[in-house]
Amino acid sequence: MGHMSELKDRLRADLTTAIKARDEVTSSTLRMVLTSVTNAEVSGKEARELTDEDILTVLGSEGKKRREAAEAFDAAGRAAQADKERAEAAVIAGYLPEQLSAEDIAALVADAIAQSGAAELGPRGIGAVMGIVSPQVKGRADGGVVAAEVRRQLA
Repeated sequence: MGHMSELKDRLRADLTTAIKARDEVTSSTLRMVLTSVTNAEVSGKEARELTDEDILTVLGSEGKKRREAAEAFDAAGRAAQADKERAEAAVIAGYLPEQLSAEDIAALVADAIAQSGAAELGPRGIGAVMGIVSPQVKGRADGGVVAAEVRRQLA
């Protein structure tokens, strides 16, 4: 199997640092993230090491969970909890590649539509376009946002 994921090593090292610094938010967030990584490693038919790309997927979904929870707490008027979720999301965001702007996503989608010739297909071309765009935006944009942009441009 060779070397473990560098990203996982970094998460573990940063957890140790955060614990020593008594940084509660970072240490609790990284603990939860590493638990999610471990769970993902043992969830399949056979245990496996996650690649950095797999770990970015885990980080992306953990970040998304926190952002959605923050919105829910805001809506319920629970500002302190919303702030906590946002603080955790910020810790996670530090490990993700820089997020793409709406303009970046629109441009990538337009390129993919041109490449795939999906414009003629309309909504039936969504799969083809997503197939091109998904690997390009992995870890850098929310899949739902990307899919919505693809639908918008093909509509």
